[in-house]
Amino acid sequence: MKIKLLMGNEAIAQGAIRAGVKVVSGYPGTPSTEVLEAIARDNKKDIYVEWSVNEKVALEVAAGAAYTGARSLVTMKQVGLNVASDPLMSLAYIGVKGGMVILVADDPGPISSQTEQDTRHFARFAHLPIFDPSTPEEAYDMIGEAFALSEKFSTPVLFRPTTQVCHACASVEIKEAIEIKEIEGFIKDPKWVIFPKLSYQNHIKIIENETKISEDFSKSIYNQIIGAGTKGIVACGASFLPAAEILEYLPNDVRLMKISTPHPFPEKLAFEFLKNLDEVLVIEELDPVVEENLLRMCGKMGLKIHIKGKLTGDLPIAGKYSYEIVRTAIYRFLGEKLPLDNQAELLQIPIRPPVLCAGCPHRASFYSVKMAMKKAKQRAVFTGDIGCYTLGNAKPLDMVDTCLCMGAGITIAQGLQRVEDDSKKIAFIGDSTFFHTGISGILNAVYNETDITVIILDNSTTAMTGHQPHPGTGKTMMGNLAEKISIENVLRGCGVGFIKKSNPLNYEDAMDAVTQAVNYKGVSAVIFESPCIAVIKPKTISHIKENCIGCKKCLKEIGCPAMSIKERKVSIQPHLCYGCGLCRNICPVNAIGGEKE
Repeated sequence: MKIKLLMGNEAIAQGAIRAGVKVVSGYPGTPSTEVLEAIARDNKKDIYVEWSVNEKVALEVAAGAAYTGARSLVTMKQVGLNVASDPLMSLAYIGVKGGMVILVADDPGPISSQTEQDTRHFARFAHLPIFDPSTPEEAYDMIGEAFALSEKFSTPVLFRPTTQVCHACASVEIKEAIEIKEIEGFIKDPKWVIFPKLSYQNHIKIIENETKISEDFSKSIYNQIIGAGTKGIVACGASFLPAAEILEYLPNDVRLMKISTPHPFPEKLAFEFLKNLDEVLVIEELDPVVEENLLRMCGKMGLKIHIKGKLTGDLPIAGKYSYEIVRTAIYRFLGEKLPLDNQAELLQIPIRPPVLCAGCPHRASFYSVKMAMKKAKQRAVFTGDIGCYTLGNAKPLDMVDTCLCMGAGITIAQGLQRVEDDSKKIAFIGDSTFFHTGISGILNAVYNETDITVIILDNSTTAMTGHQPHPGTGKTMMGNLAEKISIENVLRGCGVGFIKKSNPLNYEDAMDAVTQAVNYKGVSAVIFESPCIAVIKPKTISHIKENCIGCKKCLKEIGCPAMSIKERKVSIQPHLCYGCGLCRNICPVNAIGGEKE
């Protein structure tokens, strides 16, 4: 027996390798990213792994592999499933041959997401079974079960770890590989072509399968009833462990039910649980999915049980559930007095506002655009996008007026321009996001003859999620060198009328490029090329010279975290400075110098 200390995402990766996965695709997004990276790192080169350009593409690649009988895995975060929802809904009807698991990591909190959406709703909407692991150890075993269930019912299966499972660490017992059948290969059959008549027939089959899977889930080892009493607690996903631990130290007789497969709901097990109970507390992060299922069951069975949870205000309707939140809810439900330590005031940690890194080239890009518009006395609206550069909204840059979702900066700008044409619309987008969903927005702008400027912040990586490769980096997740796809050539192929490349750290040239672009009538683009500071070494460290007049313009205009006030004078912290030189360009009296390390 071999024990390994693994992060939850690594445990899932090891579980997928053990289960014989052959094709893995995905798009990076916290908290899911490390699953695919760990498979790429740990596999024996017999598993194909790719970062796809977006989640829709990734899901379709995995589906194609599953059509052959191979086991496939696709990874993404919860908002990525919105992008992939079109093929997801159809695939639920077409089905698969090899086991296919769609891992969608939810982000209660949220720590690094636009939304707190709950993937369990997608499971019900798409009529797909879903697994909701409580711990890294459980996730390791459970993903093998997910592949097996997928093959048993010829359906894709959702797998939904949350942040507390993805990023927790645990000792995991590494088991022998699961024996799986040989890959049969793709066999031509009309069943792979989605036609209305087939969809009708398959809809009936899907509903029948939901009943069968619900019965299987009622017998699953991942769903349990523990203890006895007239009060019951239901805990799901990451909430189960704290709930079980808290109950262990309380004298009350309580029946605890663990739900790890929220859809199709394990009704037979839940009915056994509800028997002779007076009231139930449901503890689940994000939406009241299980709570609503229990309410529905009580109505269906005529049970007079008081179900408490989010809908009754007994637990917070949003956000991550900490140990303290779960404990407070359980003590209140059981009429117990909270221990004094829970009532003590929590230590207040100073708030650190999110900010672009010191030396980040995006700061120079934003500043160049801002100053070009100021110099031209041109009113402008800045539409942002998803990535590090969303932080351009912070003061003093204040350069993100809108931000919706991946790729929407370019299309939101077009909508604004259709109604308000008295200001310039300038859309910012990163290089990875450009390939993800930016290109279709560019095509739409050119085709519909919109007058907008697109600023592409090309830092040669997918920086926000950990520097994953993309089509513009010239390498693949399999470690191969690939043809580097030129953003400039793509723009030209899309018909963009004005394209200019510039280094944003060359301040005068950058301003000039922006000025030319916004003066062009039609779709124009500036590609600001400068690598992320995390993939290069610092060049020159800046310092304040004696002739500083203390105007603080450098501090007030760019907000670099390497600069601060020390003894009423501006100071540059050398361990933070990357020597980008932007502050030297701004100083009105040339009082910032640089020196070689």
